Amino acid sequence: MSKVIVIGGGAAGMMAAYAAGMCGHSVILLEKNEKLGKKIYITGKGRCNFTNACSEEDFLKNVVSNPKFLYSAIYTFNSDAMIDFIEMHGTETKVERGNRAFPVSDHASDITKALKNGLNEYNVDIRLNTEVAQILIKDERAYGVRLKNKETINADAIILCTGGLSYQTTGSTGDGLKWAKALGLKVTDTRPALVPLNVAEDYIPDMQGLALKNVNLTISDGKKKLYDGFGEMLFTHFGVSGPLVLSASSIIGKKLTQAGKLKASIDLKPALSFDELDARILRDFNDNMNKHLSSVLRGLLPSSMVPVVIDILDFDDMRQINSITKEERNDLVHLLKAFPFTITGLREYKEAIITQGGISVKDIDPSTMKCKNINGLSVAGEVLDLDAFTGGFNLQIAWATAYAAGMAAKNCD
Repeated sequence: MSKVIVIGGGAAGMMAAYAAGMCGHSVILLEKNEKLGKKIYITGKGRCNFTNACSEEDFLKNVVSNPKFLYSAIYTFNSDAMIDFIEMHGTETKVERGNRAFPVSDHASDITKALKNGLNEYNVDIRLNTEVAQILIKDERAYGVRLKNKETINADAIILCTGGLSYQTTGSTGDGLKWAKALGLKVTDTRPALVPLNVAEDYIPDMQGLALKNVNLTISDGKKKLYDGFGEMLFTHFGVSGPLVLSASSIIGKKLTQAGKLKASIDLKPALSFDELDARILRDFNDNMNKHLSSVLRGLLPSSMVPVVIDILDFDDMRQINSITKEERNDLVHLLKAFPFTITGLREYKEAIITQGGISVKDIDPSTMKCKNINGLSVAGEVLDLDAFTGGFNLQIAWATAYAAGMAAKNCD
């Protein structure tokens, strides 16, 4: 019986340990925290959106970094397989809007409980409060680990599942990335992803707490459009957040880090063309010729946005509508169709859902997750240079890559 060590007891680590145990190996799961799946407990606002029940083709369309690498893993262990796994191990599931899968209980702990049941099924040796200090290599082969307490554990295969850098309070402190670099593996630049964005303009915090629905967000680098999306977003005390912004952060992160700032604009009325919006505003003005501008704009915009729009246009909010010129109305329409702000940076890892970047997939076999240049070492989960949009896709990447790694440990058939 071969001995397999899995480093990291998060989503990927538990699945890798389960798959390796299913293959008949003696599996030791090492976790430095006091419990398994610490990050799982906070995903999906505590409900755990554990996968997305879409087709494999649609799944890969939602992967931002290196989707082609995932082809084999996703088709081998897809969302249906993960849902079956969770239900077979004692937790009922449901699928909600956008194909997002959750436990029926809406308790993330039930996903961890199902995974623990899987580990117990194959007698995985779970060692909590056990921190690894080093992966041991000899003659280009991984043969064990050295713990922080100086103890050495030998093994026939090691699966690295230490996660990225986001939510560092859960233990994702980048240990695996440091070890990978020390072992000569290429690690791509890392940055927070699915994260809010900092903004330069003072008028953005003035609208703190305002949520916009059904708007279109565009982000550009000079004349080059980097992101164009429709949905919901939120103004905060530091900048912008919400679903649209989180998705955008994963697309623009690398360029933003390089450029330092990017221009953005919001189409507040995307359902109307410029001429249609102009006609709508003209009708409102004609119906309210003797009213103040601010009172009429409240019929078009959220109240907290009205003084900001008036200030940007350098209008007097007490002006009567009958004094507004055609050129000034035209400026108003332009502003509503392209409300501007400047993005100055990503927020920190502690606010990021995932890490972008990691161990280069060029060093990893996509079918087995084995390192090409170090025998006996495999890698799975967020520590790899793989990431996707929100909606259960990132956790499914963890499940699928970990399943592949566990199944391939010591050439399991």
